[in-house]
Amino acid sequence: MFVLQVKRLLLACALISGAAGFSATAAQAVIVDAYMNSSSGGTGDLTGVFLTAGQSFTVTVDPGDLWSAGALPRWSNADGLTGNRYATGSDDSGQLAGTLIGIDFGLWTQDGLSLPYGTLVGKIGAGNFFGIGTSFSGLANATGELKLYYWDSNYGDNTQFVSAEISAVPEASTWAMMILGFFGVGLIAYRRKLSASALRLA
Repeated sequence: MFVLQVKRLLLACALISGAAGFSATAAQAVIVDAYMNSSSGGTGDLTGVFLTAGQSFTVTVDPGDLWSAGALPRWSNADGLTGNRYATGSDDSGQLAGTLIGIDFGLWTQDGLSLPYGTLVGKIGAGNFFGIGTSFSGLANATGELKLYYWDSNYGDNTQFVSAEISAVPEASTWAMMILGFFGVGLIAYRRKLSASALRLA
């Protein structure tokens, strides 16, 4: 009887681990603010997503979601200030349709990385900055929590924010725990069925 209880306890632990692994695949939505989360003067947005070096993950931002590096024409999406952008009349800039709201401002270099001003960038733990933009799919370059930033040289006149959706693929060990959890459920159901059959025969 004691052995059976221990086995059930171990299976319950496996099930909990499996459930935790399954939830890791769910998308996490976060708000990244151009002012508060600037790479120069701000702090990274703590996403609550923890990654291991080499782990696969994705980040996506609606290309129509805009933020600004200051006075016109400095509006861009998460890909940064890369060319002429005109207001639609219903976008985040609040400008009349046809107004020039963004132009190419060149590149900002920080910590050895050069990207267009206004680009969404990431940093994992104590790792290096890397570009994300409106769409990123790749492997974690370090271990730790993913932080997101607005790429800029001066945070003081930045405004608005974008919403980023993050999805992390569980590591192989997490998948193994999840499979073990499913196996445990099947084993418990099978043993209960055998016990019920034995009682009917007795």
